[in-house]
Amino acid sequence: MEPRKQRIFGYVRVSARDQNIDRQMVVMEKLKIPKNNLFIDKLSGKDFNRPNYKRMVKRMRAGDVLYIKSIDRLGRDYTEIIEQWRIITKKKKADIVVVDFPLLDTRKKDKDLTGTFIADLVLQILSYVAQTERENIKQRQREGITAAKAKGVRFGRPAKDVPEDFLEIYEKWKKKKISLREAARRLEVDHNTFKKWASQITV
Repeated sequence: MEPRKQRIFGYVRVSARDQNIDRQMVVMEKLKIPKNNLFIDKLSGKDFNRPNYKRMVKRMRAGDVLYIKSIDRLGRDYTEIIEQWRIITKKKKADIVVVDFPLLDTRKKDKDLTGTFIADLVLQILSYVAQTERENIKQRQREGITAAKAKGVRFGRPAKDVPEDFLEIYEKWKKKKISLREAARRLEVDHNTFKKWASQITV
């Protein structure tokens, strides 16, 4: 009986605030991931129920390989990243390749305990760093909004709360990294609302 042919999968995930999948898709195209093995989830709000990810994991079998661009595509926090890594590599007995970090490539398994320990340690450190960075960004955004309000800056109509990531998007727009309409789209408001907020914060 011939051994089952190895299959390669790709997973792409973006949030509601950043629906641009281009960077991740470029990576998947270079890897020549078959279209029927490429799974994409676009999350909305706080919902982290990833239907396509779950479909993909169900299809995976021992010896298959999953490609992701970065480690945080696996989960929204440290605990979930570690758990999904365990499910795929231990339970499914498939391999994972993190494109942005070549050390996290389970195809290059070291059979000795030292190699396994180092790989597990790197995974846990990177997962922790990914979660900490997300939390720090949110904290900086909250502090920025609070500081702006303390200076008397008013953000739009009282009935409409200013998103926590307004200052981050505003800075990108101010530096001409994104257009006015793109900034408004990311904040899920019309461009006039964004212009009003922007004019107030520059006063």
